[in-house]
Amino acid sequence: MAIDSDYVKQMASQLANYEVQASLAKASRNQSAYKAQLDAVNKLDSALKSFSSAVRGLKGTTSSVLVNKATFSKEGMASATLGPKATSGSYQFFVEQLASTHQVALQGLQTDDIDTQGELTISQNGLSFKVDLSTVDSDGDGKNSLEELAAAINGHADNKGVKASLLRANGQVSLVLGAEKSGAANAIGLSLAGTDGASNVFENAVANRLELSAARDARVRVGGESGMLLTNSSNTFDSLIDGVSLTFNQTHKPGDQPLQVDIGRDQTGTKTQVQKFLDAFNTLMSTFDTLTASGGENSGNRGVLAGDSSVRAIEGALNQLVRKAFGGNSLANFGIGADRSGKLTIDAARFEKAVAADPQALDQLFRDKDGLLESVDKSLSVYTSSANGLMKNRKDSLNQGLKRVDEQFDSIQKQYDNYYNRYLKQYTSMMQIMDSMSQTSSLFSTSGGMFA
Repeated sequence: MAIDSDYVKQMASQLANYEVQASLAKASRNQSAYKAQLDAVNKLDSALKSFSSAVRGLKGTTSSVLVNKATFSKEGMASATLGPKATSGSYQFFVEQLASTHQVALQGLQTDDIDTQGELTISQNGLSFKVDLSTVDSDGDGKNSLEELAAAINGHADNKGVKASLLRANGQVSLVLGAEKSGAANAIGLSLAGTDGASNVFENAVANRLELSAARDARVRVGGESGMLLTNSSNTFDSLIDGVSLTFNQTHKPGDQPLQVDIGRDQTGTKTQVQKFLDAFNTLMSTFDTLTASGGENSGNRGVLAGDSSVRAIEGALNQLVRKAFGGNSLANFGIGADRSGKLTIDAARFEKAVAADPQALDQLFRDKDGLLESVDKSLSVYTSSANGLMKNRKDSLNQGLKRVDEQFDSIQKQYDNYYNRYLKQYTSMMQIMDSMSQTSSLFSTSGGMFA
């Protein structure tokens, strides 16, 4: 009887699997549990960070809960940037002149026309810097090209506000010098000294430079065409009205009606800002509900983090904060409360009435030091910190658990291999013995036997 090696291997594998099946099942259960918890914690961490991002967006310097708006009697003439403390009122402006940047062109120059000795002095706003013409030649051909001169001006260490560029038109190239900031004080001055006198073309170009754009301040009158004159180097007048910056885009003609600007509260925009907080909070609460759902005894809807103490702690802390008073006011004073499911809702009529009565109280409730947003942010940071937050520590612990399970799988594989090799050896030996016995038995079953 020949040894059936496939049968031997099959039996060795079955017996080896039987030996490790209990350990393998336990390790698999642990792996599934760790993976499910890690997935749930990742979802929770993401939800907490999304809520934290929304909170920090509202408490940042470029955002506010209170929203103001500016209404213009004529669109396109001006724009406004308003802060939460913008002073309400109506104002009239007559724009006589817009601010502009100084720009001059040096015309009719060829490479051979630019001196290789002397200094070009460029002045602006009480400051000046000197370009040494003997250092302009960067390619070593003994000539100063317009490109090299422009590069020397732009790269000068003391150049704080002049940009040099080349303008090509009608087969000619001009060197254009432009101020980087508008206003009369930023006018560009040019002078030459110590040139070699080989050509007066460069000197003439500097002396007879063409002004492309004048350096002007903005001139705006408050109250109409004959009102109080305001000047500014820029077309943007910062804090022209308390909490309001205005940028003027167009000028008036004599006799035109002035631009009327009405500053007031944007109730819809303010409600939208508050709704951002409510939506972010409610989204987080929905995540809590999903991950911690208790489900029935035989329900498959039980959340992975059901009964988790850390989730209950942050959920309880946040629910307490949104019900707490800050500076004498709470969300409830502005018509904001929780519904039966624990989600925050807003009563629009009560909200608008409360904001109209005391708008600053709303901003203080949310944005004051130790107010709602800062308190929520501090509570969240305990969980979301990338350095030592509880969510990070929790994920690290679960990943360590998965690592240990992987090590257990490696150990089980080694145990399986040992069992398999032992049973393979035993079955092979047994099959060899059976084969030998079969051969011996056949000797006695032949015709007549040995002693026939």
